Amino acid sequence: MATETRHILLMDGPDSTGLIHRVTGVLAHYNLNIIRNDEYVSPDRQFFMRTEFEGNYDSSVLSDNLQQTLPPGINLRINPKKKKKSIVFVTKEHHCLAELLIRYAFDELDADILAVVSNYNTLQPLVSKFGIPFHYVTHEHKTREEHEEAISRIVSIYEPEYIVLAKYMRVLTPAFVKKFPNRIVNIHHSFLPAFMGANPYRQAYERGVKIIGATAHFVNNDLDEGPIIAQNIKEVDHRHTAADMSTEGKDVEKIVLSQALKLVFNDRVFIHQNRTIIL
Repeated sequence: MATETRHILLMDGPDSTGLIHRVTGVLAHYNLNIIRNDEYVSPDRQFFMRTEFEGNYDSSVLSDNLQQTLPPGINLRINPKKKKKSIVFVTKEHHCLAELLIRYAFDELDADILAVVSNYNTLQPLVSKFGIPFHYVTHEHKTREEHEEAISRIVSIYEPEYIVLAKYMRVLTPAFVKKFPNRIVNIHHSFLPAFMGANPYRQAYERGVKIIGATAHFVNNDLDEGPIIAQNIKEVDHRHTAADMSTEGKDVEKIVLSQALKLVFNDRVFIHQNRTIIL
């Protein structure tokens, strides 16, 4: 099957001499033009490479040729450079969702938001302004498993590549997470574990913190301990009230989540031993 579009080749595995030469040689053989190439070798000698290329080629022949050229143990995949299909989970807070919807409306997100799912109907009026389906699935009088089963039925309709937790304030079960390995992205304030639970900004204010921040990460079975994709901070001082910190923190959260999604949706993130390699 001939393909003519821009694609992204992702490769990782044990480092060895000539890996870049082998890949670029195959691409040159098929007259494919490399737009950008980034690579990295970790301290434990793992090799990572992201190659963006364009041209006309037979996808199955190219993949087979590359695999035959490379040594055993190398993971190789070729993805079309396209918008990723995504679903957003929310609860009541609007700031991260609103940021994503605005970026989506102005084609800045590199994704198609297929639907928004929430355990409250608070944000339905906001979502309706953008013409995106909103699914309200209450968690009341349901076990976590029953609630997730109802959500899973909705998710299966859209078959998303990624799920975005835009301040979704429920802990996902291991069974749900297992369905989407390294495909669920979450955002939270950077006070964990120092300021866990309710009212983290009040706790931070009472401790007199000097920085606030946010962390975007992949979700795994360890609460808020998945591989970190992006982080940022903002300095504060004694003049900031808890409300001020909350406002400033929300600004950081929505920007960090957008930055992380841009990296993920552009196939720039590798995961290695619960750490991310970003090329």
